[in-house]
Amino acid sequence: MSASPHYVPSPTPDLAKIERALISVSDKTGLVELGKALAAHGVAILSTGGSARTLRDAGVKVIEVGDHTGFPEIMDGRVKTLHPAIHGGILARRTDKGHAAAMREHKIAAIDLVVVNLYPFEATVARGADFATSVENIDIGGPALIRASAKNHDFATIVVDPGDYKAVIDELGAHGGATTLGLRRSLAAKAYARTAAYDSAIANWFAAQQGDTFPERLTLAAERVQTLRYGENPHQKAAFYADGSKRPGIATARQVQGKELSYNNINDTDAAYECVAEFSEPAVVVIKHANPCGVAVGKDQYSAYLKAYQCDPVSIYGGIVALNRRLEAQTATDLAKRFLEVIIAPDVSPEALEILARRKDVRILLAGTLPDPASPGMTLKSVAGGYLLQSRDNGRVTRADLKVVTRRAPSEQELSDLLFAFTVCKHVKSNAIVYAKDGATVGVGAGQMNRRDSSRIAAIRAAEAGEIAKLAESPAVGSVVASDAYFPFADGLLAAAEAGATAVIQPGGSMRDQEVIEAADKAGLAMVFTGMRHFRH
Repeated sequence: MSASPHYVPSPTPDLAKIERALISVSDKTGLVELGKALAAHGVAILSTGGSARTLRDAGVKVIEVGDHTGFPEIMDGRVKTLHPAIHGGILARRTDKGHAAAMREHKIAAIDLVVVNLYPFEATVARGADFATSVENIDIGGPALIRASAKNHDFATIVVDPGDYKAVIDELGAHGGATTLGLRRSLAAKAYARTAAYDSAIANWFAAQQGDTFPERLTLAAERVQTLRYGENPHQKAAFYADGSKRPGIATARQVQGKELSYNNINDTDAAYECVAEFSEPAVVVIKHANPCGVAVGKDQYSAYLKAYQCDPVSIYGGIVALNRRLEAQTATDLAKRFLEVIIAPDVSPEALEILARRKDVRILLAGTLPDPASPGMTLKSVAGGYLLQSRDNGRVTRADLKVVTRRAPSEQELSDLLFAFTVCKHVKSNAIVYAKDGATVGVGAGQMNRRDSSRIAAIRAAEAGEIAKLAESPAVGSVVASDAYFPFADGLLAAAEAGATAVIQPGGSMRDQEVIEAADKAGLAMVFTGMRHFRH
């Protein structure tokens, strides 16, 4: 329905006196304090159900909405505020002569403040309620009240968050029982954001109930967690939002030490924690620029850490460290020697936290638990003019999935390292090559335009790490190598053989698979195909 073409807006006051309020909330936080403050300013309070009882029990005088409208609640409370006496009182422009005449004719009293928070639909769905219960928790009257009040914010004040009660109370005190236009507009913007998020949650839930993974209209709702100092670079602006999924990790973690997180910290920490969660054994991941530069599992956390560190002791500088066990003192003692941006773990021992206190700038995040790498979910990426939505890469390869394609089959140790390396490969930017030995990466090649260069870079990293550790030979000698996608030519595989790798894991599927297999046989390599690719762009 469009507005009348003859509509001419009436004057808008800066101060709007609150003489009558409507309160209907499911969250009773701060309700009594607000009610008492309104009563102290002589505000008449209309209310319903539990809100009315809470206020009345606290000694605040309340008028039932049914008494105000002359029409009782019906249909189990589904219809109570959907009435002209309510919506006319909210939507009337007080300075418009025609609106004022309509109010007099129909005996409609102005409603100047509306305090509403909605039926807890999101919480109801989150606790696994059945279809009928979820539908019953879809609020109808609440969104109508919020939208009406927000539209007429020139005269009506709308509050949807108990956190804003104080701002309203303060303005009433400062302006003789009135609110300013600035506050009303700010609250109106917040109100529309709330109803948009609410409707988005309902739309997404309904789509999921219908089994519609990719609905015709994609709706997004997220809550701002933090406004960041800047984005990837200082000239860019940025903020961090939580999508409400509660997936354990960067969005749910509690920061117990350190400076404010940056855009790049958040991106890198997410990459680190998702990677470390892949492993059931004690594991440590070191991330730099969203790529793993050291990943290891071990019989205990400290041995895993040492192996991860030794993979690339240069790149750990200014890096992110993720652990899949409680951070213990022995590991913390070594971490405290390094310049790190972030450490994330499920928990931290008091002793470890005390040790790291000497590095007061390092950010320590505790996520409580680990994300499930096999769980379903979606990822979203923006492109010019749109979004790319896809299911999360939760694919996992087991020994049963592997197909030996060379004359020589891998040994038990090689098999174990091949599966480890391919798991790490999933978290490395494509083209990705990972060398691994004894449950640890020894060289990582990421993000190159061709697979041969990634293979060579990973070998160079391994050789440099060996020199730093004063080893007799590169740790790539005797290692296995994983490729996130097939080798289109034999050159990348041969580069790995030259570095000393003895076994290869790759998806297979190239037109030149046979050529690559023959090259592997000639080099004495064992090779397995997974049938699964792990591109990460």
